[in-house]
Order: sequence, then structure tokens, then C-alpha cells
Amino acid sequence: MARPRKPLLSRERIVEKASALVDAEGLNAVSTRRLAAELGVSGPSLYNHFRNKDEILDAVADAVSAQVDLSMFEESDPRDWRAALHDWALSYRAALAAHPHIVPVLARGPGRRPAGLRVADAVFGAMVRAGWPPAQATYIGALMRYFITGSALGSFARGFVDDETAYDPADYPHLGQAHLLAERRQQVDEGAFETGLRALVDGLVLQYEQLEPAPARRATSG
Repeated sequence: MARPRKPLLSRERIVEKASALVDAEGLNAVSTRRLAAELGVSGPSLYNHFRNKDEILDAVADAVSAQVDLSMFEESDPRDWRAALHDWALSYRAALAAHPHIVPVLARGPGRRPAGLRVADAVFGAMVRAGWPPAQATYIGALMRYFITGSALGSFARGFVDDETAYDPADYPHLGQAHLLAERRQQVDEGAFETGLRALVDGLVLQYEQLEPAPARRATSG
């Protein structure tokens, strides 16, 4: 019997199918048995590419990290460090917003994931080149990851029901319009993220201006 021209299974096919399952049904939908059935192969064949489910989910998470734009951190890019942080954060959040169910895996950190490590390396390297001390550059990378992944883990607006009778003004005098938040989820969540992001970057600029030697460091508007 002739062999198929294309292999029935590959890492890419497994990750693609696992990603689709995570996006549609969440992390609990992924199992080696389910993936094998979806891919039309025997269960043991998956182990030629991944040792277990955790490795598959790591690969799915890394595929999302690979979607994050890092061009603003290249030395040839004209953006200053604060514009680069801002634009990168928007790209990172967009990637997470498109795949919210994988965020808990990403929130654990990059581990050994290549794309995740490239993200961390790019942010740290750019901050050090801009004049931040290495320790502070590490803190900035951690701070931004906390903020971005935290914002993607849940929706503030979605936490309110769209029933106007749920928020009795006698009990909640300032929540008279809270029932409208759910239908404005994207506007509220994106507005909150942008507000927080600008506050974070502006706060970092104040710290940057206090670094020594100050004349060697500049934070232009870019």
C-alpha cells in the first residue's frame, strides 16, 4: 500500500486543531483522545510530537505569542521606548482578546516557549537600550505582563447583567446605568485598557526622568 504524499499528522496540525478547540470550548475541551478523534488518527500517534496535553497547550499558547507585533522594539524602529511599550501592549492585548481561553496558560509565563521568550527578550532588551537599569527593565516587563494578561482574563462590563431592575437605587445609588455596560462591553473594556495603559506609561516616564545620570536618558514624545 502506497504511503500518503503528505503525512497524516504534524505538530502544526495538532496545534491548529487544539487551538480551534480551545477557542470554541475552552481548555477543558482539549485531551489527547479528543484531538486524536478530531484529527482522525490513533491516540498514540500524538505522542510522536507531544509528550502530553500540557505540552500541546504550551504550543497553542506559543502560537498566540507569535502573533504579537515586536517590530517596535527593533533598533531600526524610530519609536521611543514609551511609544514602543504602548504599541506593543495594544498588539499583545489584541492577540489575547482573539484567544481569551488560552490566557491562563500564557499568564504562567513563557517557560521554554520560543515565541514567548522572544517577547520577553525584546521588551527587556529595548528597555535596557533606552537606559533603564536591568532590574528596572525586568520590573517593567513583569508589570506590563500583569496588566495585559489581567485585562484579558475577564471583562469588567460583562460582569453586570443587562436587567435594569437588578440594581435598586436604594441599595446602589450610583449604579443606575450599570445595566447598560454589558451591551457596551467592547467600548468599556478597550477604553479602560487604554486609560490604564497610558497611566502606566506616564508613570514610568516620571520614574525614568529621575534616573541617574539624567542627561544621558531622554523620553521624547515620539
